[in-house]
Amino acid sequence: MADFIYPNAQRIAGVDEVGRGPLVGAVVTAAVILDPANPIIGLADSKKLSEKRRLALYDEIKEKALAWSLGRAEPEEIDQLNILHATMLAMQRAVAGLPVTPDFVLIDGNRCPALAMPSQAVVKGDSLVQEISAASIIAKVTRDREMAELDLLFPEYGFAQHKGYPTALHMEKLTQFGATPHHRRSFAPVRNALIDADVLTARQPTTL
Repeated sequence: MADFIYPNAQRIAGVDEVGRGPLVGAVVTAAVILDPANPIIGLADSKKLSEKRRLALYDEIKEKALAWSLGRAEPEEIDQLNILHATMLAMQRAVAGLPVTPDFVLIDGNRCPALAMPSQAVVKGDSLVQEISAASIIAKVTRDREMAELDLLFPEYGFAQHKGYPTALHMEKLTQFGATPHHRRSFAPVRNALIDADVLTARQPTTL
């Protein structure tokens, strides 16, 4: 991770999100301030790590980091605000939840939410900045676990398998069973499934 030039600051928080693309569940963000005295070896973009490695790093980050925090925006907020603004809100919540206030915040992506301290967006930051890599791991493990819990409540949808993303399996189940209360109704595939379900209901003969 030598390509990135760090800002001149003492306590730097990295922020990343998981779950902008799925049709179901919250968008989950994490903010992490690493401890220079407690280095963590092997931090990388969470998507490029095996699940076993990700889980090991998740525990190590929580143990060794100077501070970490989660933020989220629920499906209702995503539908109300749109996914971009909901993600920015979730990032603000993650930074606000840190027990140690950072001097500077590095955000994965190409834009920053409004924050009380200086910040910088870093494209591909989860591969370039250790703090953002750590945040991506915390956020992904958290959201994946939430999808596993949702899978227990709605086993017919296969959430543990596709994590809510619009895979062929998810689309098939959405058409077959309709939307759960946890689906994002503003997303086109969910909206279309709801419209189809309404049309089907309207076609049913009423019984006296």
